[in-house]
Amino acid sequence: MTNLPETGESWESLQARMDDMSARDVKWRNGRAAVYVFNAGADIERVQKEAYARFSAENGLGPAAFPSLAQMEREVIGFGLGLLHGPDGAVGHMTSGGTDSILMAVKAARDHARAQGKMGRLNLVLPRTAHPAFDKACAVMEIEVRRTDVANFLADADAMDAACDDLTMMVVGSAPCFPYGLIDPIQKLGALAERRGLWLHVDACVGGYFAPFARMNGADIPPFDFEVAGVSSMSADLHKYGYCAKGASTVFFRSDALRRRMMFEVSDWPAGKMVTPTLAGTRPGGAIAAAWAVMRYLGVEGYRARHQAVQATRAWIEAGVRSQEWSVIGAPQLGIVAFTREDVDCFAVLKGMFERGWVTSAITAPKGLHLMLSPVHAEFYSDYLLDLSFATRDAKEGHSAAPPVRYGG
Repeated sequence: MTNLPETGESWESLQARMDDMSARDVKWRNGRAAVYVFNAGADIERVQKEAYARFSAENGLGPAAFPSLAQMEREVIGFGLGLLHGPDGAVGHMTSGGTDSILMAVKAARDHARAQGKMGRLNLVLPRTAHPAFDKACAVMEIEVRRTDVANFLADADAMDAACDDLTMMVVGSAPCFPYGLIDPIQKLGALAERRGLWLHVDACVGGYFAPFARMNGADIPPFDFEVAGVSSMSADLHKYGYCAKGASTVFFRSDALRRRMMFEVSDWPAGKMVTPTLAGTRPGGAIAAAWAVMRYLGVEGYRARHQAVQATRAWIEAGVRSQEWSVIGAPQLGIVAFTREDVDCFAVLKGMFERGWVTSAITAPKGLHLMLSPVHAEFYSDYLLDLSFATRDAKEGHSAAPPVRYGG
């Protein structure tokens, strides 16, 4: 237990202490992190901070009190729907992050299923590669989780179809999945959802603000959003490849009728009716303002340029790891790449990279390494590949390591 100081401390002293505490943090501005932080450059960091600070005290819970925040959120949602082929009548809200967006979509789908007369314990069917946020949402709402095997690291529509029954309330696809950075066959899942009358959620937390621009840059991105008729809802994180300040995500619905299933409305208390669109009550105005500012600062050209840098860096890294006898998993098209090899302890390699200052991630099936790239990595990918060669050599000489534990995503 730490007691609150009896007297206050100067800001200058606190700044020095924070600098000291952060001395051992990963040097993400120097490209040493390929997870947790999305570094699009010092200019974007400045826009994030200054826009956030301007509205740091304002509260998105009160749109009548802060019509500026309401307008900015409407515009951010409009930008997202425009990128993701939102049809007429499509709507959405900003949330605090991908888990929040996913939980709200699951809540809406559950209430929709109940309104359709589905009683008993509902279930949710998803591929093994889908994010654990779905498990968290189902744990909160006591929904059964049915994870299915994948085919070539992609969601298997036939396996998911076989796992569905009369109490299935939602099926899930990812664009892309976090472990491998691969886009599931959303068109096949959409056909499954339409045939069975099910809610299809596309988790585009990683790719929602990347894939549209990758397509503009010439990548052959398959249909993955509301362009697919069977998609009912989507999640897309602004604070990932939207390069906005944390925590900011978006959740979208094909229609307002579906979105209404997400809303909370309570009137049985002494302060009058309380209506909230998402799980959170108070919503930081800074996150809304920073998202609005960054998106307007970058525009289509800015996003295309930064995502082009990420796509090029990913291709360079793919070529580099292959030259070192690693195998790239699947054919990634966005910012994630995962690679593996059987003749070395991959977790020992990961440990060796950490000891060299790199904070990255790993996969366990198969064992391998995982990178979530940012534009800054275009300057440092050759350093990574050089250190990878040394860490691989050390691991082959007998070093070993335990599998990693991930916190967050």
